[in-house]
Amino acid sequence: MIAFLRGRVLEKSPNRLIVDVSGVGYDLAVPLSTFYTAGEPGAEIALRVHTHVREEQIALFGFATSLELATFERLIAVSGIGPKLALSVLSGMESRDLIATIERSDVAGLTRIPGVGKKTAERIIIELRDRLPKAAGGDTGARAPGPADVMRDDLISALTNLGYHRQAIDRVVEKATAVTSRFEDALRAALKELSRG
Repeated sequence: MIAFLRGRVLEKSPNRLIVDVSGVGYDLAVPLSTFYTAGEPGAEIALRVHTHVREEQIALFGFATSLELATFERLIAVSGIGPKLALSVLSGMESRDLIATIERSDVAGLTRIPGVGKKTAERIIIELRDRLPKAAGGDTGARAPGPADVMRDDLISALTNLGYHRQAIDRVVEKATAVTSRFEDALRAALKELSRG
């Protein structure tokens, strides 16, 4: 079973990466959050991997963080949720926000994700409310992080995975998150700032 890959991005498209590891190309389905953190073709990348084995195929699912992977694995354990729907859920909501939404039993919040109806949302809440991975630094009694905190943590994680040093990351993250509330735009702003040195 493949659990981790480190290599270079060979090709990328939303929800899909091909990673070259010593001349072997691994085709991985990924959530949008992982797609946005992946560099352009040729950039180094490290991914946590879930290997999904069925009779007719082996599918690989890649994640930028261990929290994303753990959340994905909890989702596919829910009755009626396969890997494709679990990937859609993670693409529709950041992992920390998803965990907070499930802990609040927020059915309406889950149904805003494409492909998730009311019954599926209720099933996710019932089956996962007490089985979710803990977001870094939080316990169940802690205040759920706000959108700005979540985006800041995700930016730090993404830039760390891209190989930047923490000191340089801290220098650009505050400025990037002050400019926009969209993760993709903040990541672009941070990478632009880092490229200037």
